[in-house]
Amino acid sequence: MTSATFEALGLIKPLLLALAAENYQKPTPIQEKAIPPLLQGRDVLGLAQTGTGKTAAFALPLLQILAGRPEALKPRTARALILVPTRELGVQITESIKTYGRRLRLTSAIIMGGVSFGQQVKAVGRGVDFIVATPGRLLDHVSQRTVDLSQTSFFVIDEADRMLDMGFIRDVRKLQTILPRAKQSIMFSATMPKEIAALASEILKDPVRIVIPAKTVAVERIDQRVHHVAAGNKPSMLAGLLDQPEFDRVIVFTRTKRTANRVAERLLQTGIPTESIHGNKTQAARQKALENLRNGKARVLVATDILSRGIDVDSISHVINYELPNAPEDYVHRIGRTARAGSDGVAISFCDASERSNLRDIERFLGRTLTHVNGHEAYANDPAAAKASSKPKRFGRPAAEGKGSPRYDPASEKAAQGKRRRRFPSDRTVNGTPGRVTAA
Repeated sequence: MTSATFEALGLIKPLLLALAAENYQKPTPIQEKAIPPLLQGRDVLGLAQTGTGKTAAFALPLLQILAGRPEALKPRTARALILVPTRELGVQITESIKTYGRRLRLTSAIIMGGVSFGQQVKAVGRGVDFIVATPGRLLDHVSQRTVDLSQTSFFVIDEADRMLDMGFIRDVRKLQTILPRAKQSIMFSATMPKEIAALASEILKDPVRIVIPAKTVAVERIDQRVHHVAAGNKPSMLAGLLDQPEFDRVIVFTRTKRTANRVAERLLQTGIPTESIHGNKTQAARQKALENLRNGKARVLVATDILSRGIDVDSISHVINYELPNAPEDYVHRIGRTARAGSDGVAISFCDASERSNLRDIERFLGRTLTHVNGHEAYANDPAAAKASSKPKRFGRPAAEGKGSPRYDPASEKAAQGKRRRRFPSDRTVNGTPGRVTAA
């Protein structure tokens, strides 16, 4: 956090009152650096991870500028366009705009797949101040002339590198050619691969460049622990941790859709209210899963990396990496789901023998060694032992598991496996279906 105030950044009273109502006390570094130049009309390129307050960094100045220009809206037009890679992020940004702008008479509409085309046509029929859209569906509307971008003065691209990952860059470039040349443009991205650097040079004019280091975000308020555990023992380790009452709102990340479904099914079988979310879920199912986590109907949400960026769910007590991600940047995005809005958080990662290179890459990326914790099979059957054993113990790199390792005890391992089968379904099958790993 910074020593600056939102008032000192030049925000108007209606926005300050809305921020106070949400208990936003001080701007984050990205907000402190981005809001003033945006209010001055400058283009901005922001490099920052999730959990840094990027939405408010661009939404607040745009709300203020548009509120000061009460122009008549033309049918099917939008004064500001915000492009996002996922539907969930679009819904979140739209809700934030409504929250921050509750005292301003500004309108917004969502344009994205999974929602009725006709409803979207109606929503923008009289013109709106903000359109929040995914690229493909927006192009559909433009081609059918149900959306007119000729009056758009502000263009925001959020999670630009995620756009690249999901194959949307061609659509973004096409929309750029449709938009007016005279506009204020804003781009936020967690990373800057060469393709995104090229896109930024095409879209932004003499931008103010703002960089919030990734490793600062990752380590600042998050207690990060790594549990070394065999792959087949991950289910019992997870069950043991979730026996502890302090794990009250948890996101569990997996690499694949199939593993997400398998883990969620096991947790449901043990009586833990659980939802899952991944790319095969419909928009309605995904929104319901997130809402159930927010309102407490679900205690655990199992997700692939579709949820690792840009989704804001308050009061996540713990993030658990059931499987380590392949890219260290994705680790930062995942753990950024906790320790939001100035609160603290805990991130626990399971690491089996096949994932040790992933762990080394993550630690190298962060520039530090994480807190390593011995994995004990008693976690699955003795919550008290689990709680005691979860206290951090620092030591060097883990030795290879095997007969020479202090973590390996064939007799206790065999006995523990028998106990786990009675408590928790086998990791190898679910309803007789082999648990093969597939792509997310």
